[in-house]
Amino acid sequence: MKSTDFKKLIKEAVREAIQEELKDILLEAVRSPKQIVRESYTPGPPPPNPPSYAPPSIDFRSKYAEVLGETAMSFTSQDAQPSFKPQGDPVNGNLGSGELGMDQIMGLLNTK
Repeated sequence: MKSTDFKKLIKEAVREAIQEELKDILLEAVRSPKQIVRESYTPGPPPPNPPSYAPPSIDFRSKYAEVLGETAMSFTSQDAQPSFKPQGDPVNGNLGSGELGMDQIMGLLNTK
């Protein structure tokens, strides 16, 4: 048996199974007891007024600044060792080739 014939056989079997399942679902829906829906509207009490906005008593800006102050590190070009001298045109993004030693990187990380 070819694979295309096998695929057609499987598709047909799946289609039949789905159709049988749908038929069972529809028959069950038709035979189930119906619930009577009464459409009448009686207005209830009006909703309460939404609470007005009250700013929080915590100064979030100062708390955020405190957290940043504890973890922020400020690096400048003074922290780098002077052995890296870019060549080329650094303004236009061309730094040329150069070497950056591991001691320079560690020097930046250990300054604080």
